[in-house]
Amino acid sequence: MEAPATLDFESAARAALTFLHRRLGFGLWMVTRTEGDDWIVLQSEDHGYGVTGGTVFRWADSFCSRMVVGKGPRVAPRSNDIPAYAEAPIAQQVKIAAYIGVPLTGVDGEFFGTLCAIDPAEMPETLRQEQELVEIIGAMLSAILQSELRLAVETRRTEQAQSEALTDAMTGLYNRRGWTRLLTGEENRCRRYGHPACVYVIDLDDLKEMNDTRGHFAGDELITRTASLLSRLGRGQDVVARVGGDEFTLLAVECDRANAENLETRIRTALRDLGVNASIGRAMRQPAQGLEAAWQEADRAMYADKGSPSRKRVSAQRREVDGR
Repeated sequence: MEAPATLDFESAARAALTFLHRRLGFGLWMVTRTEGDDWIVLQSEDHGYGVTGGTVFRWADSFCSRMVVGKGPRVAPRSNDIPAYAEAPIAQQVKIAAYIGVPLTGVDGEFFGTLCAIDPAEMPETLRQEQELVEIIGAMLSAILQSELRLAVETRRTEQAQSEALTDAMTGLYNRRGWTRLLTGEENRCRRYGHPACVYVIDLDDLKEMNDTRGHFAGDELITRTASLLSRLGRGQDVVARVGGDEFTLLAVECDRANAENLETRIRTALRDLGVNASIGRAMRQPAQGLEAAWQEADRAMYADKGSPSRKRVSAQRREVDGR
């Protein structure tokens, strides 16, 4: 196997997939990441299945989900002879007659994903002799991955520190330039490691009216209260920004769907308790689209929330309470 010029996880995985295809054949080799119900393809060496990086399958449908819990072997020259594989839903979706899979581990040895391969034709029994080779390559990829994931934490902190100059003077949050720079940096990590992430857009519904009726000092106070609250709700690695006069964004990094929903509930509750009327949109990063698309989707969701009947009722009730 030719050593990559730069031995990072991405290039090492690419070299490993190329080598394994040349050595063992198989129509599809993949490096994958599991996240909840999703089985995300980070990289592929495809020769007939049409699978590319960013493709998402259902984890429970896969051979790998059975392999990692010991229901099937890591090397199956005739996968249809293995009941757990023959019964897997993915076997009904695509033609698979041979399989190889080994787990990849992340920081502290937790399960990360798999190095795996499938082929539409059965393979000779001698394929089993290659299991140790594939396991060694999987262990090497895991070691590189673990080192990079630790480094990614420090890199994220460095990026945020370097972006402190790109802050909003009133709130101390990142401004739009700082936000877009950090969003780009996080997208690179999401694409490489399959991290889940969620983008929130929070828009203050009453800022213009407050400026008009109570003056800009009252409006500024509303902005700073909201900024302080969002900063407290975000975790240390999250990014909170003020990207417009009355618009805030929050990037929750390495955040799955369940935690993203919980964070939205906490934001809504905290804003309500603070007496702030705001519209909120949330969007999970989709592997095939990225964080920029998630930001756009969250923005659309925010406008849909602003136009909802319940949101209009809340605004009217608050104006009535405030005597406006």
